Amino acid sequence: MSTYKTLRLILGDQLNPSHSWFKSKEDDVLYLIAELKQETNYVKHHVQKLCAFFNAMENFATALKSAGFNVLHLTLDDTHEDKHLPALLNRVAKEYNCSCIEYLYPDEFRLKSQLADFEKSSEINVSAYDSEHFLLPFSEIKDRFKKDKHVTMEHFYRAMRKRYDLLMEDDKPAGGKWNYDCNNRNKFSKQDLKSIPEPKLFKNDVSHILARLKKHNIAYFGEIKEGKLEWSTSRKQAKESLEYFCEHLLVNFGKFQDAMTDQSKDNTSLYHSRLSFALNTKLLHPLYVIKRVISEFEQRPDEISLSQVEGFTRQILGWREYVRAVYWVNMPDYATKNQLKANNKLPQYFWDGNTKMNCLSHSLKQSLDTAYAHHIQRLMIIGNFCLLSGINPNEVDNWYLGVYIDAIEWVEMPNTRGMSQFADDGIIATKPYAASGNYVNKMSDYCKNCQYDVKQKVGDKACPLNSLYWRFMQTHREKLEKNPRIGMVYRNWDKQSDELREDTLNQATHYINNIESL
Repeated sequence: MSTYKTLRLILGDQLNPSHSWFKSKEDDVLYLIAELKQETNYVKHHVQKLCAFFNAMENFATALKSAGFNVLHLTLDDTHEDKHLPALLNRVAKEYNCSCIEYLYPDEFRLKSQLADFEKSSEINVSAYDSEHFLLPFSEIKDRFKKDKHVTMEHFYRAMRKRYDLLMEDDKPAGGKWNYDCNNRNKFSKQDLKSIPEPKLFKNDVSHILARLKKHNIAYFGEIKEGKLEWSTSRKQAKESLEYFCEHLLVNFGKFQDAMTDQSKDNTSLYHSRLSFALNTKLLHPLYVIKRVISEFEQRPDEISLSQVEGFTRQILGWREYVRAVYWVNMPDYATKNQLKANNKLPQYFWDGNTKMNCLSHSLKQSLDTAYAHHIQRLMIIGNFCLLSGINPNEVDNWYLGVYIDAIEWVEMPNTRGMSQFADDGIIATKPYAASGNYVNKMSDYCKNCQYDVKQKVGDKACPLNSLYWRFMQTHREKLEKNPRIGMVYRNWDKQSDELREDTLNQATHYINNIESL
């Protein structure tokens, strides 16, 4: 057996081909990429998520080997007796006579803590290095963000635009405005639905991974049709997805980024890029993606408007970096926040989609079928329902973390517990993202095919979101009514008759008490 001086660990979300580790080849360095049971069961995962990570790790290991690096790729067959990551590292280091271990700082608190403890207790030298992926260096997070304090995302986003000189003209924003979100709230017309391009899909054979999951009794939900995974799991495929997005989807991305429909069942990603998994596993660098999109805009100024590109840039340069900073500056306390004291349980239909609410049923079934939903489905349909229904944020967190292919805790938790559930004392959002059925009707065609009537507050056919919205606002009135962004809501509520208000709240109580039958 060969021996090596250094063992370098690469986690499943650290598949960064541009990392400085790979600038040169060293004969005495062994790279370890390993499937571990501990990474399959900290929550119950969608099978597409498990297979996507394991397939991406396998592809990355193959690419490194082809490039001449020494790589040890271990599957569950090889690691089933290693109860946790430190045990694996100790075993491999001993087998290959390694005198030092190196790892990249993990992006999840649980793994960072686990490896930090291992570093302290290890009998051999252990060192950690930056992942070289994010645009706000880890060392700067505490300079820009403070624990339990709200930082305005827009201000952060503008600073990042200046820092990287993106969509800037002489230190001013291109087009004269920083934010074109007001142009990006369109609903699909019937004609719009006819012209949505087909998504870029792949046929990655993961039948061998499925067999391995079954062999080792890994609990999961969901399915993969015919053992073919449709997501990009290599850098080559990720770049193909990016090129497809630029050529076919960018032209209408911003315009329809918030739109929802149940009339496009075979095209669940609509104009969205399907790049989040590749970004979050670091197969693609965010700056590479942003610059490629801006380049396409510059090449096709008559076809692609600035608002399409600005909206995309804001999601990656602004929001993605922002939530990561919020996560790290507030952990581990962030994971326990529940300022609204929400304690209801997640209904059974979150696991099968069988609810009469069409907006929720469609979004849940899509999530369960494809391990994907776009940000408005996650925030304003599924998240909004959980918020209005008082679902415990721990249950909401675990569901989101398990179901979505791109869900890693650093990005999932601030979006879910903070933005969606308003459980974090306003660290992320300055108001709860609560909405009645009117919002759903405005941004989608879901209501047309629903058994409930979006215009009714009370009665057997009344849209549950309507009465649940007013129950939520009334329940938390003391906390919310002084918020300048919400005051008008309470003035409208107070103008309604005493009888209608009472009937609306009684309707909501009935729905809460019978939540499983909605």
